[in-house]
Amino acid sequence: MDALITLLPGDGIGPEVAQSGKNVLARIGQQFGHNFTFSEQYIGGSAIDHCNDPLPSNTISSCKESDAVILGAVGGPKWDNPNAKIRPEQGLLGLRAVLKVFANIRPVQIIPSLSNASPLKEELLKDIDLLVIRELTGGIYFGKKERTKESASDLCIYQKYEIERIIRIAANLAKARKNKLCSVDKANVLETSRLWRDVTTNLLANEFPNTNVEHLLVDAAAMYLISRPADFDVIVTENMFGDILTDEASMLAGSMGMLPSASIGDEKVGLYEPIHGSAPDIAGKGIANPCGMIGSIALLLRHSLNLEEEAKLVEDAIYNTIENGARTADLTKEQNKALSTVEMTQKIIDNLEF
Repeated sequence: MDALITLLPGDGIGPEVAQSGKNVLARIGQQFGHNFTFSEQYIGGSAIDHCNDPLPSNTISSCKESDAVILGAVGGPKWDNPNAKIRPEQGLLGLRAVLKVFANIRPVQIIPSLSNASPLKEELLKDIDLLVIRELTGGIYFGKKERTKESASDLCIYQKYEIERIIRIAANLAKARKNKLCSVDKANVLETSRLWRDVTTNLLANEFPNTNVEHLLVDAAAMYLISRPADFDVIVTENMFGDILTDEASMLAGSMGMLPSASIGDEKVGLYEPIHGSAPDIAGKGIANPCGMIGSIALLLRHSLNLEEEAKLVEDAIYNTIENGARTADLTKEQNKALSTVEMTQKIIDNLEF
């Protein structure tokens, strides 16, 4: 297979983990005879510094022409002025809109030997294997924003079609698993959530009548993710709620550095990134956990390139590397035994066996 991949290292630890992802993908190409070509472009703070634009036109063109996009991270204290007209995060939001990726898929699985890295009791972590599907291009993040000296507002708006398309993706993913779907909203307070619940209920009844659906308010869902996480299989929710709940769910896995994500839509190009941020406090130290990025490479192979065997091989390599005792600094209290980003990546590559 020939595939063009746009690589967006971004800011903070983004370049470090992006290199890890590139190296793993390159090894997969070598092992299976695929030709992966990379186009590296600016985004976020680095794009502001070099192009005075968080999403330059060259980046947009490269992404649109690619088969998939890999993103490291965006943002950092250098660009944290809330009154700035251009901010790194605008690059990420703009990219999602340009690529028309409206569904963010975030798997959460527990590697047994990491149960002691989670703040939860070990008995609560047994059998956790869930997917969180987050609507990505609607809601309060994309609504009209206004501010005066005395007040501010952020408009949260959802169209019926935006809800329908994300529910269809979530229901199809649930159908391929346990056919169990949890829809999260705030229908007791928000009108957008009442629409969300009505549309979800009607669509599932008409198109997925055999799907077992549960509706939860977001505050209850946040509580149950901690008190009974293994009860969940597929969770679907709106943009802001999904952003918050997936960060909470990352603690089940022991570290935010472990979790990958895929952003997909109706177009061919998917966006793949670890869920962690730019982590400026450890940027440049070479200690970032690359597993979230490498897991995102597995999702890229599966969802954009339809290479399931290769995707499973990468996931197994991460699992086996962790189970064999390899740890980065975020996963162990014994810092003298912690591996660097490069060392951890190499161990995972060494475990990429047929």
